Amino acid sequence: MLSLEELHSRILYPVVRVRLEKSGGSGTVIYSQPTRGAKAGTEHQTFVLTNHHVIEDALKIDEKWDSLLQRRTKQEVRGKVAVDLFDYVDLSTCVSSNTHMADIVAYSPEQDLALLKLVSPKRVEHVASLFPRGEEDHIKMFTEIYSCGASLLHEPFANKGRITYLQEIIDNETYWMNSANSIFGNSGGAVFLADTGEFIGVPARVTTKQMGFGVDIITWMSYAIPIPRIYNFLEDQEMQFVYDEKETFEAGLKRREKKQKKASYDVMANEDEGMGKKEVEEPTPFPFGNPGGN
Repeated sequence: MLSLEELHSRILYPVVRVRLEKSGGSGTVIYSQPTRGAKAGTEHQTFVLTNHHVIEDALKIDEKWDSLLQRRTKQEVRGKVAVDLFDYVDLSTCVSSNTHMADIVAYSPEQDLALLKLVSPKRVEHVASLFPRGEEDHIKMFTEIYSCGASLLHEPFANKGRITYLQEIIDNETYWMNSANSIFGNSGGAVFLADTGEFIGVPARVTTKQMGFGVDIITWMSYAIPIPRIYNFLEDQEMQFVYDEKETFEAGLKRREKKQKKASYDVMANEDEGMGKKEVEEPTPFPFGNPGGN
């Protein structure tokens, strides 16, 4: 059983609000460590996990003519997003919010996850503790949890519930259903184990039912991206440093660059052979991430 102080520090404080110009949602600080290398000890790197559908409005594709290659090229443009961290006194009294701009460093529409890096070099004190990889079999139905997020873009707060189903398949991906009330704005937040405060999932969807001309939201049937998918996302995106202290963010970026170059060469080779680039339609999530229209 967590103490009142531990509930605040492990469950409430790591959760942040993520804002774009016309939309927003939640996020969770999952890493804040000193920068290694030349700036070691003087600056920190802080990363926030959220849903892809929370930040997708900041992602654009520009098509331009490349005079060197003599062809039209598509270039990805990633806008910055705002991340609000909150200060508290007397445990529960929110006295201020501090807005930090953040870069989108990795994302996956298929997994509906995104990783943000704060521009600020300051250390963030409260970081979520990830549930150990490979231990998810210990999480069962009836397990008590807290779901925490910026509901309707309010300052973050937590609702208690239980894991109610572990095998929900949506768009060919596994989700864990829980009974903690959730609503628009909770997307990108966090699901924590009630007894340890460990991070086990990202709220992403909620059940809706058509009622006449309106839609009824079943707030106690919400779905979270489970911790195994989160680890897989971080590994696929070469962001293993989040959970592996032997890794670094910079090393991950170098591996990503090599992958991107190889993919670009493969596409150009296929185009030169007249095969063209096949357009792949991305799945459209049914999110409850923000009240702004996503």
